[in-house]
Amino acid sequence: MNKVVLVTGANSGIGLSLCERLLSQDTEGLQLCLACRNMRKTQAARSALLASHPTAQVALLQMDTSSITSVLNAAQEIKLRYNRLDYLYLNAGIMPNPQVDVKAFFRGLFSSKIIAMFATGEGILTQKDCVTTDGLQDVFATNLFGHFLLIRELEPILCHAGRSSQLIWSSSSNAHRSAFNLDDIQHRRDTQPYSSSKYASDLLSLALNTHYNKQVRSHTPLYSASPKQARILPSFPAFLWTLLMPLFWLIRIFTNTFTLTPYNGAGALFWLYKQRPESLDPQAKYHSLTSGLGNNYTRPSKMDIDLETSAALYEKLLQLESV
Repeated sequence: MNKVVLVTGANSGIGLSLCERLLSQDTEGLQLCLACRNMRKTQAARSALLASHPTAQVALLQMDTSSITSVLNAAQEIKLRYNRLDYLYLNAGIMPNPQVDVKAFFRGLFSSKIIAMFATGEGILTQKDCVTTDGLQDVFATNLFGHFLLIRELEPILCHAGRSSQLIWSSSSNAHRSAFNLDDIQHRRDTQPYSSSKYASDLLSLALNTHYNKQVRSHTPLYSASPKQARILPSFPAFLWTLLMPLFWLIRIFTNTFTLTPYNGAGALFWLYKQRPESLDPQAKYHSLTSGLGNNYTRPSKMDIDLETSAALYEKLLQLESV
């Protein structure tokens, strides 16, 4: 029986690299659906995938996770097309208008925090969020709430008899407990909405495992790309990136989370596709890692989360859904 796999945010970067890996593994036994908001880019992504895998089944779906209407319409279309989903990769996400504290950046270059700074952007990044037409904070809606609504709408084909669907979230090394506030889940009052949304997705992953009681398994892989690919330092001129790239490669000798390419960054997402769900720890984050020699591997670590907070977030999302 073919596996049905839907990937949000699949037209570039980590999402597209994941699709390439999936088709390389299982071209004939896979029905792949790319769910994205920019259909021009998604058509181009499909063409690139079919150029490498001409017999693959690759469908397209327009969906903008920042829009409630778009998510609801997409969910209805998915239920018309498929009677089940085996894998739902919740990968779409944004980090809007990242701003760099240049002084903090150069201080970090000469401190013990240099590796963490390059790997996660911690201590040097802030973002300017905006509000969607639905009145929600854009980062919260795109990275978390839109996916939550999608899961809720797709319950009939996720909870199919006899088989456990898998929800696989794209987390981030920038997901920090310190950025998240249960009393401000949309992160209206601070300047780290991306970090907050990614920590919230870690919490929600645990809550979903509890709620669905093994009918649906939710997992949280982490990936780390280079600052260039993550747009962490977008204001830096091109020549400076050329000068810094040797430093990036040097850092990877010391931090195996510094994956440098989307293909490497998709490692944990792809690794989870091949695992038995019952063998995985719902409170672990599965890291995409790359050795100094460029070899990929995946390693779990316990997430900095707890059941009480995850359950409270889930209830708040249910309340917001009912508004």
